[in-house]
Amino acid sequence: MGNRRLVRWLGLAALALLAGRAVPSSAQSAGWTFTYPADTARPGAMLDLRYLNEAVAGESGFVRLSPDGNSFVLGNGKPARFWAVGSDLYRGTPEEMDRHARFLARMGVNMVRLHTQIAPDGDAPGLTDVNEKEIDGIQRFVAALKKQGIYSTISPYWANAKPATKWNIAGYTGKADLWGLLFFDENLQTGYKAWVRALYTRKNPYTGISLAQDPSVAIIQVQNEDSLFFWTMMGLKPEQQARLGAKFGAWLTTKYGSLPKAQAAWGGLTHPNDHFAEGQVGLENVYQMTQDQSGGMAARVRDEVQFLAETQRGFYQMMASYYHKDLGCKQLINASNWITADPIRLNDIERYTYTAADVLAVNRYYEGGQHIGPNNGWRIDPGDHFSDISALLNPRDLPTNLKQVVGHPMMITESTWVAPLGFQAEGPLLMAAYESLTGVSAFYWFSATRPEYDSDPYFNFININSGGVNNHAMQKWTASVPSIIGNFPANAILYRTNAVAQGAAVVHEERPLNSLWERQIPMIAEDRSFDPNRDSGTGTQQSNLAKGVDPLAFLVGRVEVKFGGDQTKSHAVDLAPYIHHDTKTVQSITGELKLDYGKGLFTVRAPRAQAACGFLKTAGPQDLGDVALDSGNDYASIVVVSMDGQPIRASHKILVQVGTRVRPLGWKQTPATFNSADGKQTFQGFTVETTGGPRLVVASTDLTMTVRNSGLTKATLLDPAGHPVHALTPTIAGGSMKLKLPADAMYVILE
Repeated sequence: MGNRRLVRWLGLAALALLAGRAVPSSAQSAGWTFTYPADTARPGAMLDLRYLNEAVAGESGFVRLSPDGNSFVLGNGKPARFWAVGSDLYRGTPEEMDRHARFLARMGVNMVRLHTQIAPDGDAPGLTDVNEKEIDGIQRFVAALKKQGIYSTISPYWANAKPATKWNIAGYTGKADLWGLLFFDENLQTGYKAWVRALYTRKNPYTGISLAQDPSVAIIQVQNEDSLFFWTMMGLKPEQQARLGAKFGAWLTTKYGSLPKAQAAWGGLTHPNDHFAEGQVGLENVYQMTQDQSGGMAARVRDEVQFLAETQRGFYQMMASYYHKDLGCKQLINASNWITADPIRLNDIERYTYTAADVLAVNRYYEGGQHIGPNNGWRIDPGDHFSDISALLNPRDLPTNLKQVVGHPMMITESTWVAPLGFQAEGPLLMAAYESLTGVSAFYWFSATRPEYDSDPYFNFININSGGVNNHAMQKWTASVPSIIGNFPANAILYRTNAVAQGAAVVHEERPLNSLWERQIPMIAEDRSFDPNRDSGTGTQQSNLAKGVDPLAFLVGRVEVKFGGDQTKSHAVDLAPYIHHDTKTVQSITGELKLDYGKGLFTVRAPRAQAACGFLKTAGPQDLGDVALDSGNDYASIVVVSMDGQPIRASHKILVQVGTRVRPLGWKQTPATFNSADGKQTFQGFTVETTGGPRLVVASTDLTMTVRNSGLTKATLLDPAGHPVHALTPTIAGGSMKLKLPADAMYVILE
């Protein structure tokens, strides 16, 4: 999205860093300095999730759709979920790629998305040239991942900043954003086909087969983040507006017989760019699609919406066929992953266009409120303001609050808890649990930017003097920090081994295509997500439907839609037993998950996974069934999961994982009242006074726990790489183990 990709193009790492919410000054009151051992390849690790992956990714064949189409199976038919990251390391050295792949496998990752740009770059390249360096990096990285049992998703194109001078695209020269053009510009489509032919049909020198024939490449994305139903559509150059308008004119002539007849159907309504004698029809502003319309404007907008939807879907259908039939690709195809100008009226249309391919996706982040600053799209500077709101208090913004399309797996191809948010430790647990409940099939953390952890999360060439202290600008977009990737192992186990049950559909909607073209109000809609680089305004906006289903239904169970179905078959379960606005609690239909968004507390009570996350000191002791937790941490995420597939009560090996607040050493923030960028709203939050230094300080663990399992006799503290540090001394009595965890406990194994 926007400038954060610019960071990638410059080859810079991104970091989602970790600011506190309630503490006004710099460091944690007590904490330990995070370090990652240099000798992680030594034998003897007690926590290494490489065993969850295949010996070689794709060893039994290509990833396929399940019989109902809603999820994935491996080549041997075994159901599969993907705990994934996006990664920049395909631009690293061969040694870094190998180290990175091994690290990801240890942490529970079984899919990596390569968000690449194989279109040519440099000084005015030809349209059908390719970025050879990028292709070589992709080939080498796919091979490295494959050896660690990790599948690949490849996204080869994004319309941002292309060198269009020699590409013969009317209206575009120099470095230009080509939003919307790939859907209908034949020249650009010719270039795109040449690029992906080079990528997928050449033999990969690091595996001996082409990417098209490599089953470790699971999913191909056609493109990243573009849509004819987003605001960027309004940026089409006049020459391309005219070309698309001519295509619209031809479409209308087919539908009505002539353009005058189309105009008559619109009650005589005209547009300044209508030139019917030349077959030219003006396109309405995207804004008109987001509004109630009547009379001739309603009819005209309806036709334009249908035309654009059929154009967009037709392109994806053409490309899916090109990949499969022309290039011989055996992978599943995903069209794209973007949002629209209006989630209520347009999101279902966008998702419908994606059904021309196999897999659906969206990019959606948890922002945690406001981040106001001149460079807020890609970095954190002293003087920036931010809100810092835990998702546990703001559940409508969870990335997993998605309408899923019947017959297609749903993926979240980019997400993170965005810096300077201080509550990142909750993200992996919330996503693992709610993905499991609702059946989301893959979640990609954005983005892994170092082979293991990012130990220096700054743009060291950017110096900012604040209060006499020299600061470096802090990187914003990454998962390579202990508060995120450090919380992977237990949550990867929870998600990938189905330790939390999938729930039944609580909302099933069927929408005839005419209801899409009419932009009728659906039963339920996602809230609008926010991109600081391409959206104006102040952040995520709630989609409130006066007669709609309670939007907290997304936390109760699966919400799904079927396109082209029978509207009379739409239904929702009675949500009253699960959603309680008076107490601010939501319980899953399975009974295993509960969110108290008044207190900021989330709990999991499942036989093989039990967890508590949030403001635990305030919430008090938590009895989860087989596990009891008593934490003095003001905020923490504690996950207890069986590692041998047995219920916790009978398991012979249990992982205890603790995530707390993490901040850079020397980070300082002060409470502040600040205005939105447009000055129209006022917020309570914080000001970044200093961004601190490269070392990360992890808040000390304060936890006493009891596990009701009569077979447990020993406990071992592990280091961040999963190697044993020393034995702990639990109390064994009455068929239970009671244990006070050390202050630096991140992982503990119970046996």
